[in-house]
Amino acid sequence: MDLSENPVPEWLHWLETCPSTNTWAIANAPQLHHGDVVFTQYQTAGRGQQGRIWHSPPGVLTASFVLDRIPAAQLPALSLAAGLAAIYAIEDLAADCQGHLHLKWPNDVLAQGRKLAGILCEASSMEATGRVVVGIGLNRCGGQQGALAAIAPQSVSLDLLSSIVPSELDLLKRLRHYLRQTAGLLQFKENRSGSGLNDLLPALRARDALLGQSITVDVGSEKFTGEGAGIGDRGQFLLRLSNGEVKAFASGHITLT
Repeated sequence: MDLSENPVPEWLHWLETCPSTNTWAIANAPQLHHGDVVFTQYQTAGRGQQGRIWHSPPGVLTASFVLDRIPAAQLPALSLAAGLAAIYAIEDLAADCQGHLHLKWPNDVLAQGRKLAGILCEASSMEATGRVVVGIGLNRCGGQQGALAAIAPQSVSLDLLSSIVPSELDLLKRLRHYLRQTAGLLQFKENRSGSGLNDLLPALRARDALLGQSITVDVGSEKFTGEGAGIGDRGQFLLRLSNGEVKAFASGHITLT
């Protein structure tokens, strides 16, 4: 991002480097507001789901988005909704990707069966605000040079998918736009019936990368193997076991078998 040519918007907190944009956003919560974005080109200790390391070589866009007034009941579904927001943002700016991006429950965006983006949603300690920090790591470029493949061979980047690679600032603007829309939907639904995902379920299910796939779900104490059976009304992963039973999971580690 060339700061001399692109003045930094007031909502953007641009850091030269930091261990984790999510950690920074949570630690600096008092100075941040709904819709603020924390961005760095050099994240040194990124985190993924369940404590996994998120590798951030050059070319990976790493940013955290501050969303307020997200009801606690909506948190399990937020990763899916944020993944859909990321898809919309990418497709707005990279037309070659339209119709080719999918969601791997609960928090990955896939292209050509490989990981394009990962999402980590974390509740802030500012409980009164209902604040959530949505961290997104998006493989913007680096695939053509092989740097990304050397670290994360199951990943893919936008420069391998699209003839146009959007700028970092343009991606941040579109991601922020759709995530703010997502937050508004979840806030709106809290005072009404439904999970907040009702309006998004058709699009989420159409993008489901695991439907019909042979899957193992690891919940820590036990593993379940079956066939992906879709996304539940509250964002659960549905697995059809060999005996025909459909089991719903609110959390767990997914592997293709």
